[in-house]
Amino acid sequence: MSGVFRIGVRLVKGTPGAGSPATPLFIAARNISGKTLRGSKLSKPKPFPYLEKQYTAWNACMDVLRKNTTSRFDENTKVVVVDGPIAAGKSAFAKELAAELEMKYFPEVTMDNYYINPYGYDMRQLDAKLPATMQSFDVTKFHQNPTHRNAASFQVRMLVERFSQYADALAHLFSTGEGVVLDRSVYSDFVFLEAMFRNGYVSKGARSVYYDLVKNTFCDLMKPHLVIYLDVPVDVVKQRIKKRANPAEVNSKALTDQYLKDIETIYKQQYLKDISTHAELLIYDWSDYGETEVVVEDIERIDFDRFDKDDPKMRDWVMENEEDWTEARCRYMNKPDLMNSLNVPRFDVPELTVSPDDFKAWYDVWYSAPGMQFRKGYNEECGDTGILTKMKADFRNTL
Repeated sequence: MSGVFRIGVRLVKGTPGAGSPATPLFIAARNISGKTLRGSKLSKPKPFPYLEKQYTAWNACMDVLRKNTTSRFDENTKVVVVDGPIAAGKSAFAKELAAELEMKYFPEVTMDNYYINPYGYDMRQLDAKLPATMQSFDVTKFHQNPTHRNAASFQVRMLVERFSQYADALAHLFSTGEGVVLDRSVYSDFVFLEAMFRNGYVSKGARSVYYDLVKNTFCDLMKPHLVIYLDVPVDVVKQRIKKRANPAEVNSKALTDQYLKDIETIYKQQYLKDISTHAELLIYDWSDYGETEVVVEDIERIDFDRFDKDDPKMRDWVMENEEDWTEARCRYMNKPDLMNSLNVPRFDVPELTVSPDDFKAWYDVWYSAPGMQFRKGYNEECGDTGILTKMKADFRNTL
């Protein structure tokens, strides 16, 4: 039976134009399957070391000729996102699901992704040396003071970090053929922005800048194949927040009943409604948690191959030929260029702008910190050796 489920890329016939032959469409498709159904691994090209090696035009040309990109795909070459309210139990479930589906797990983004540099140095230690506008602001500080001037920049930075992680997830999928499971994604980040706006934590101007960034960047991404939403009512969320006893959450000025209710409402009335037009959607009542095995069985019943090129679902994952797949892959391999699309010039929102003097003070302190003077692997003060002969670098690091 496992052989039936090993078909990862299927060739079908497109609709021919007048006097023209049928155009082949390559679709990353078929049912996702768990360990039991997958059976033995098929022979594939070796994963491309995208974290260490730059993906060049020469690599792309060779991959087109050899069909290396799609040859790595199988039925589990999919993007799966686990979503839900605060304290829903997403992380534990997403880890179990990734293990069962033999996919790579991407944990939920936090501000640690931004503040802890590649050498493990926490840049928040520098706050005493920085002007107030440039000091760190993470979820702990948001809980303490949700109306702080820096709350807007905090949520914009969360969008940037989630965009960065999603790009990494796509680069991993294209370079290895291994599917990915993400604990939340960039597509649901707006839920928190909207809840913050409704509760007066961010201004209308900051909200406008946020959506300018979304408009300028989301067109470069490929939407997930599957979203799993763990539904937990607000009263249960509050109980779980109290039970896990995180001081920042328990004493939070941000996590009011109204804020939590707004998160639930926006998730259900906006996010789930929109994402279901692009991805398969499974919703579970997670008030008493649930069994990962049951979810896997439900996932295995989904036929991702039933959509054609004119259906909005899975449209991002329908390509004409190997060249198109490789072109999409190139987009995520060149991360610095992808991240540049986040540079939207907006200087009309006071809480998202800083003075030249404050920026200069931040820059001098930030880039004098341990491990920040040069690219990762080239900082002698942090113990890096063999710098003059080093052949590998972290090509995904955009710090």
